[in-house]
Amino acid sequence: MNVDIQIRSAKDSDIAAITGIYAYHVLHGTGSFEIDPPDADEMVRRRADIVSRGLPYLVAESGNIVIGYAYATLYRTRVAYRFTLEDSVYVHYNHTGRGIGEALLAELIKACRVWGGRQLVAVIGDSENTASVRVHEKLGFQHAGVLRGVGFKFDRWIDTMFMQLPL
Repeated sequence: MNVDIQIRSAKDSDIAAITGIYAYHVLHGTGSFEIDPPDADEMVRRRADIVSRGLPYLVAESGNIVIGYAYATLYRTRVAYRFTLEDSVYVHYNHTGRGIGEALLAELIKACRVWGGRQLVAVIGDSENTASVRVHEKLGFQHAGVLRGVGFKFDRWIDTMFMQLPL
């Protein structure tokens, strides 16, 4: 990593930066299957839901500027899944390829273990998202399957890849 970053828990004051980072990925990438970027109020609601469950929601910052974020949610809401979590990691487009996603995910994994998670699942939008696949592999995730053509975005059918890490 060639950027000096600090990873910490997200705060309310980070929402504008988080909203901007996510909006870019929604509008330009296939890592999210959303079509329209949510506004800041919706991102506040989503973050509040996550942290109310005691789950981690982290940001990476450099020079006091948020350049990435990551969080864990419940994989599914049914009670039998209560120890299985799903990760999400997004990095500002000007800061990709510098190890920020890996650093965020590594800290997220630690926080999920502390929370008491048993499995961490990555649901990677687009099986061609090699950067996300590689960072998950590097941190010990194993391939768990591909759902072919389950999303439709940018006028094409997109796969979803599942990866899994025992915690």
